[in-house]
Amino acid sequence: MAKEGIRFERFYSGAPVCSPTRGSCLTGRHPFRYGIYHANVGHMKKEEITLAEVLKMQGYTTGHFGKWHLGTLTKTVEEANRGGQRGAAHYSPPWENGFDECFSTEAKVPTWDPMLKPAGQKNKKWWNSIEPSAVTEVYNTHYWTGPEQMAKDNLSGDDSRIIMDRAIAFIEKTAGKSQSFFTVVWFHAPHWPVVTGPNYRDMYPGQSEFAQNHFGCITAMDEQIGRLRKKLHELGIAESTMFWFCSDNGPEGGVQGTKGGIGSAGPLRGRKRSLYEGGVRVPGLLVWPEKTKKPRVVKMPCSTSDYFPTVLEVLGYKLPEAQSRPYDGVSLLPLIEGDMSERPRPIGFESKNQVSLIGNRYKLYSSDKGKTFELYDLIDDPGEKKNIAKDKPEILGTMKKTLEAWRASCKASNAGEDY
Repeated sequence: MAKEGIRFERFYSGAPVCSPTRGSCLTGRHPFRYGIYHANVGHMKKEEITLAEVLKMQGYTTGHFGKWHLGTLTKTVEEANRGGQRGAAHYSPPWENGFDECFSTEAKVPTWDPMLKPAGQKNKKWWNSIEPSAVTEVYNTHYWTGPEQMAKDNLSGDDSRIIMDRAIAFIEKTAGKSQSFFTVVWFHAPHWPVVTGPNYRDMYPGQSEFAQNHFGCITAMDEQIGRLRKKLHELGIAESTMFWFCSDNGPEGGVQGTKGGIGSAGPLRGRKRSLYEGGVRVPGLLVWPEKTKKPRVVKMPCSTSDYFPTVLEVLGYKLPEAQSRPYDGVSLLPLIEGDMSERPRPIGFESKNQVSLIGNRYKLYSSDKGKTFELYDLIDDPGEKKNIAKDKPEILGTMKKTLEAWRASCKASNAGEDY
């Protein structure tokens, strides 16, 4: 994909954990505006306008496949993290947020045999794939296809393949009717518990069993992305299809190689849950042959919040609420067309005690909700090794004011003032 389209060198997930990032993809807004502060917190509010809802109004058929994690999916079954009566107040499934067709889980599942775990399994990070003769237990997170409708078939083997089977069937059906479609595919891989089949483990001899499962489940996911791309070509719609890829946060675990930290953030500081670069700067790709005729690298900071305004501008659609409802994303259409090289406004972040603001060059960071600050030059120092707050007092002061105004705006949004 990088060889054919755009590789975003500075692409940012909306948050350093999964759920808030997913919300930013669908709304173009920072999740602190509507109360999804972290994983398993809050839900997609009915007043929020999702990309699926807008596209439905434009005649698109919409589908969600994989991990949802933006609210509970059942009010009756005790499952996953909040499913059932205990989480009924946070019931907000994809089919109530603009999606016509769904094959969705509330939260994580094993990345191989996603409905099962070995009997008595205590390790939550990984295990080897279950042998046919082994005693098993239900993992207790299910795939839901509609109100109180649970998937029963084709749930064994690689989870990424299981998801893609449904996504491709959806695309074939809609493309066969010459119907425009919007498809969200949110793989579980490589979220814990990472599990893969023997054929994928065997690709990584000499690695620990944990690493074999981690790398194997990523390889299995990669195969399914290739399968989807091949299908778009077979259907004759690859040229006109906008195809995005990113991760929802940085790598899990502590320092790489310890505490389960198999994934790498390369030279970047921090990992998942951190607002240092390693927690939010993620792989980002776009293949859209009608527009991305030559491969190129984009160095401007971009974000998952940019999906929403970009797609809307491509369609020539403006939200009636755009004057009163703040959006954090910006349209990347001018960048895709070669007419933008700098971001018109910075990207704000907040997660637990951390806040940060990222501009075209400089980054403001605080680990104590804005009591003390660090400043980094991300062009000269992408690894955030040198705090230059004392050297650049004017830049520090300007960015602090911008961050304070942005946080106040998010607080007002979360209080319902946008609705």
